[in-house]
Amino acid sequence: MDKKTIVVVGAGQGLGNHVAKRFGREGFRVVLMARNREALTSYKQEFTAEGIETHSFVADAERPETLTKAFEQVIQQLGTPDVLVYNVGITTPDKPGQIDNSELLRRYQVDVASAYHCISQVVNEEFEQKKGAIMLTGGGLALYPNAAYLPLSLDKAALRAMAYALHEELKPQGIFVGTVTVCGAIGGNGFFAPSRIADSYWTIYNERGECETVYAETNK
Repeated sequence: MDKKTIVVVGAGQGLGNHVAKRFGREGFRVVLMARNREALTSYKQEFTAEGIETHSFVADAERPETLTKAFEQVIQQLGTPDVLVYNVGITTPDKPGQIDNSELLRRYQVDVASAYHCISQVVNEEFEQKKGAIMLTGGGLALYPNAAYLPLSLDKAALRAMAYALHEELKPQGIFVGTVTVCGAIGGNGFFAPSRIADSYWTIYNERGECETVYAETNK
C-alpha cells in the first residue's frame, strides 16, 4: 500500500514539526513547507535520521504564488496529499491603534487568505477519493480577542469561521476540515508542549467528527 502524505505549511521547531513527526511516526510521508531554505534542509536531515521519509519545498505565505508553485511540485512528484495542515500565523504583539491598513491586510494574507489558497490547491477529485483531511492551527484569540494582538485576534476568528464553513461544505465529499484552537502560548514541556498539542491533530484526523478541538488547560 502506498504511503499517505501529509503537507505541513509552516514547518518550524515548534508545533509544525511536531505535527509532522506525529504523522511521520504513523507511517506518513512528510512534506514540509516554509520560507527558509536552510532551515528546511536541517529539518529534512533531522526527520530522515528518525526514519521519516521527508520532502521539503520553499514557500512564503505572504506570497501566494510561491505556494502555488510548491503545491504543483508536490502533486507532480508525489501525487495529491492525504492531509494538509496550515500552521502559519504572525504572533508578535502590536501597539494598539498603530496598525495601518496595509499591515492589517498583510497579516490577513499570511494568517487567513493563504490558508484558503493552500486548501484550493489540494481539494480536487483525487483528494476527495482519498477522503482527505485539512487541519488549521487556530488560537484562543479567536475566542478571547486582545487589543495587544488585534490583527491576530481578527485573523484567528476569521480562520475559525472558515474552518466551520468549509467543514460543512466539504463534508458531503468525504473531506474533513477541522481546527485545533490552542488557548495558550505554545512551548515548554508542560501542557502546551508542541508534542502534546500535536497529539490533538492525530486525534481529530482519526475521529473526523467535530470541526473544532479547543486545546485549553480547562479541558484537561
